[in-house]
Amino acid sequence: MTRFSLLGEEVVTMTATEEDTPAARALRALDDERASVRLRAALAIGSTPDPRFVEPLVERCASEPEFLVRDMLTWALTRHPVSVTLPALVAEVASERGQARSQALHTLSKIGDRRAWPALTRELLCDADDEVARSAWRAAVVLVPEGGETGLAAVLATQLGRGGRDTRLSLSRALVALGEAMVPAVRTAARTTADPDVRAHALATQRLLRDPEAGFESAVAEALRFMAPGGTGDPDGEEEG
Repeated sequence: MTRFSLLGEEVVTMTATEEDTPAARALRALDDERASVRLRAALAIGSTPDPRFVEPLVERCASEPEFLVRDMLTWALTRHPVSVTLPALVAEVASERGQARSQALHTLSKIGDRRAWPALTRELLCDADDEVARSAWRAAVVLVPEGGETGLAAVLATQLGRGGRDTRLSLSRALVALGEAMVPAVRTAARTTADPDVRAHALATQRLLRDPEAGFESAVAEALRFMAPGGTGDPDGEEEG
């Protein structure tokens, strides 16, 4: 056995062979039980990008338990050529593992290359896993091609009222990021649904588009006041017909 220092932390490895290169050591360190070592390994890999690193980085994203390490893995992937990372990540969004799909979508949103847009299927935008869906929403508003915003808003509006506070906030932020393109779908949802959760979420999202500084809780509270018996006025500024 031999010992080496990976950015200040000692790691034990096998006796040196032709595979005992800095790159090989960093890749092996991605599997270390210590999160701090994995974090430094991802930093080292991103600092010296090599196309051979992409597949191990993508694979590690699917299983890495620590948020900070996953974020560093994403950063490391963004340091590599898009011609290599894009196909690997697009393939990963079809994985059976939720974390693999979620992290691949997150990384695609950071890369921001619209050639990945076809991978943002309706199935992903409506994924049963909240974390996957949230990542898909964030990626979609970054990658949607010009002219596709209204269609995307129509799909996202079908998810109104879903999940808990964080999931609903993520959806509202995605819809608001689409600007006026989101208004027809969200307004229709607010006026036609029989589900009070969907209606409140839709009305709150309309309020956030009009006043981004209002805050999500304040927007929801206003929506609930409007929906209460005797409530008057429409949060989007129009009177109910």
